[in-house]
Amino acid sequence: MTGRPRYGCVVFDLDGTLANTIPLILASYDHALWSVLGTHADPAEARSWIGQTLYGTFSVRYPEQAEALITAYLDYNLAHLDELTLRYEGVAGLLTELAEAGVAIGVATSKRRSSAEATLRAVGLDGLIPVTVAMEDTLVHKPDPAPLLLAVERLSHDASDAAYVGDAVVDVLAAQAAAMDAVAVIWGAGLGSELELASPTVLTSDLPALRSALFE
Repeated sequence: MTGRPRYGCVVFDLDGTLANTIPLILASYDHALWSVLGTHADPAEARSWIGQTLYGTFSVRYPEQAEALITAYLDYNLAHLDELTLRYEGVAGLLTELAEAGVAIGVATSKRRSSAEATLRAVGLDGLIPVTVAMEDTLVHKPDPAPLLLAVERLSHDASDAAYVGDAVVDVLAAQAAAMDAVAVIWGAGLGSELELASPTVLTSDLPALRSALFE
């Protein structure tokens, strides 16, 4: 045990935070755009879409083809999920430490529930997180705070004693809007410089730094 936990409740983003789904997501975006529009996705631009819902991403940029793009994305994503989803070493141990210290832990993600649950299974975390708030659970999504607040509510806690851990600027903005501490990690989709400009409560570079941010 590192020490006493700083929070009674910690909610995590999923993609790029608990599971390395970045290669899978970028490949899925590229497949969708190529199969529907005949163009490849720009990797840097596609990384900036991570953390938003598929409908939010595609309906703004390609409204007439949004449904076809979503279908193509999901078909590819599901077919290659186990192959391209990678574990972040040490995450399971950190979640276990938090739970053993009495911290309520959950996930708030913009993924559909079926995809979120499949991702957690793929990296061996499905038995460690009691609450998952997915896309279907709220009408609005990050950077709106609704998913985070719902996760905290389902964990029977208050935002004033909670932190949200994520790898994207929308995660930081959602945490701030929820009046939760924003713990940003730089091993996912977001650039460290952009995350720093969003003014998170703390910016962490690796798992030991994240552990230090969550324990006193």
